[in-house]
Amino acid sequence: MTTVRQLVEEHAGLPDAAAETLQAIIADWQILADLSFSDLLMFCRDPEDGKLMVVAQLRPYTAQTVYTDDLVGEVYDAESRPSVTRAFLENRIVRDGDPDWSSGTPVREEAIPIPFDGEVVAVVAREGNLATLRTPSQLELTYYQTANDLSLMLAEGAFPFPGDEPERELAPRVGDGLVRLDASGLVIFASPNAVSAYRRLGVRDNVVGSNLGDFDLDNQAVLEALADGEPLESEVEARGTVVLRRLIPLTRQHHVLGGLMLLREVTDLRRHERMLLFKDATIREIHHRVKNNLQTVASLLRLQSRRMTSEEGAEALSESVRRISSIALVHETLSQDSRQRVSFDKVAQRLVDMVAVGLTDPTKPVEMELKGSAGELPAEVATPLALVLSELLQNAVEHAFVAEGGTVTVTLERRDQKLRLEVHDDGVGLDEGWSLEGQANLGLRIAATLVESELGGTLEVYPSESGVGTTCEAMLPLPR
Repeated sequence: MTTVRQLVEEHAGLPDAAAETLQAIIADWQILADLSFSDLLMFCRDPEDGKLMVVAQLRPYTAQTVYTDDLVGEVYDAESRPSVTRAFLENRIVRDGDPDWSSGTPVREEAIPIPFDGEVVAVVAREGNLATLRTPSQLELTYYQTANDLSLMLAEGAFPFPGDEPERELAPRVGDGLVRLDASGLVIFASPNAVSAYRRLGVRDNVVGSNLGDFDLDNQAVLEALADGEPLESEVEARGTVVLRRLIPLTRQHHVLGGLMLLREVTDLRRHERMLLFKDATIREIHHRVKNNLQTVASLLRLQSRRMTSEEGAEALSESVRRISSIALVHETLSQDSRQRVSFDKVAQRLVDMVAVGLTDPTKPVEMELKGSAGELPAEVATPLALVLSELLQNAVEHAFVAEGGTVTVTLERRDQKLRLEVHDDGVGLDEGWSLEGQANLGLRIAATLVESELGGTLEVYPSESGVGTTCEAMLPLPR
């Protein structure tokens, strides 16, 4: 999919800073489309032949669209778009006197130049369907007036505001609730949805004709932002209702003429967010307690192993301690993240370090190395995989280095929707005729069972290609 930046670069040869300016406009121009009941087309101009390309397109929520087709990437001759061409050449807003009937529908066009560094780098065309026009209501007249103010700010480079990045998913739209203010904060107009939002906050008096300072619950911040000509996004909460507000100062040549305030009630959304946060905190606390309980069990088993007189029994308890500690590592990671996904690289490194410290013989030192990356894995994959890695590491340390030490290398590799885990040692290798099916080693049997039954993968153990040592390779499918 071709991006706006690519289209701008290929057709107009604009610098990155200019492309970023256009991208900022596109991120926030839905307000202009809805207020003016118009489709918006952004044109860039080829500096050599003057041809015009549509690099972005937007349809309004408040009116029927003029264009049902996607025009992004379409190229026009300068003569076929005279208003747009004039806006490029004259650096001013150009309004058609007569509607355009070329599409079979009467369309009125307004071309708004977009300045950057003293030059016009793009033109935004506002195109409204005149066939749907009727005697406008007070709400529609306010919309049109505000749209004209924003168009002038756009042509001056004053809209959108630098650094103004509202919460896009929740940002109020024109239809959610609109209040038009004068420069002092007096409410000139309030849409029915805006009045309803204030009613739910406990404001019973008529807000039209009143100053924000007389009824708004956070009036000081809004009035200060309006006086300074700075945008503001804030929330107010009262009587169990949460309202998100966005103030857009309306300016002309840096002089504040008034303000546009959009309101949206987000009570249910915030309530759900709080419930999710509480749920996430609860899940993290459960993982934390499970980890603590597992560590307690491991400590009890460790104490018991020290009292064992049987060497075989003490070794069995030590293996159990290691397996429990491997599971505890995953729960410790989950207790630090609410997404129920584990950065398995961290778990693998902890397991490698744990085996290197707890199982290697100082007289036969074993160097361990971790390569590659598994990325993030779901908890249901990470827990059995941690046990598999622990078993393969212990198996390598115990059986590969009989007379002297060596090296164990763990490799993690993602391949599309699969994960490859390899544990390679440069030890004594496999006996002739050795097979995994006939193996009595408990650790390898546990690893094979987990890989095949729990993870739906395969485990292979074979002599290394170099002829030195053994390679254990597990291939696991990853959930989409």
